Amino acid sequence: MKINILKNFAKNIRKNIIFTAFKAGSKSAHIGGALSSADIIAVLYSNVMNIKKTKTIDDDRDRFILSKGHACLALYSALVEKKFLKKKDLETFEADGSNLLGHPIINKSLGIEFSTGSLGMGLSLGVGVALAAKKKNKDYKTYVILGDGECNEGSIWEAILSANHFKLDNMIIIVDRNNFQQTGLNSSIMDLKNLKNKFKSFGCETIEIDGHNIKEIYDALINKNLNNKPKVIVANTIKGKGFKLFENDNNWHHSVITKSIYKEILKEL
Repeated sequence: MKINILKNFAKNIRKNIIFTAFKAGSKSAHIGGALSSADIIAVLYSNVMNIKKTKTIDDDRDRFILSKGHACLALYSALVEKKFLKKKDLETFEADGSNLLGHPIINKSLGIEFSTGSLGMGLSLGVGVALAAKKKNKDYKTYVILGDGECNEGSIWEAILSANHFKLDNMIIIVDRNNFQQTGLNSSIMDLKNLKNKFKSFGCETIEIDGHNIKEIYDALINKNLNNKPKVIVANTIKGKGFKLFENDNNWHHSVITKSIYKEILKEL
């Protein structure tokens, strides 16, 4: 692993997110949550997951599920860097006839594994996919990114119970814990308190990391699970990470980047 390469990959993801949001104008660009997950997605796509662009669907490829589907700009940006998409495709975001909508819509030829966006549902998909791998004696892994606000959903905890029951040690769950959801602070809306302990009490192998520390992310993802349990990585992140104007400002959960703001943040990059 070369830290600088991964950091550059993450930087390019952030560039692509901002470019797409600027081109989208008033369309549904969720900026803050995409930026908070950028480093996690960068490490997954650049150095961890077994993915490749082929004309046929490779059954041994790893699966990625963005349960917090509104952060799709980070996913689309990574797919540009991996050559599943072209940068000009980002300019079609939310346009009529586009493959790139406000939540991911399944298109395996473009590297989009599942349709997501109904919060709380992506982890249930992940349980099914990981269980299928066990049943078929396949070695692929399933990676699921959750939002911490999404963990308000009861379906998350039902899925975790199932993941533990079926000993899905081939599934890695990453919680993008940026402490916000659309309408405010998680601590005010539904206080999740100690997420690490919560997931541990549901039978998971659980660790907590700095979600913007490339080495910590990498180590957490590749360390082998020895306990026949699903792994949960609680990644402490900053909403809007990478641009001072956006960081920890929930107004940028979903807002419009003007031309002057775009120029300003490009200078920061």
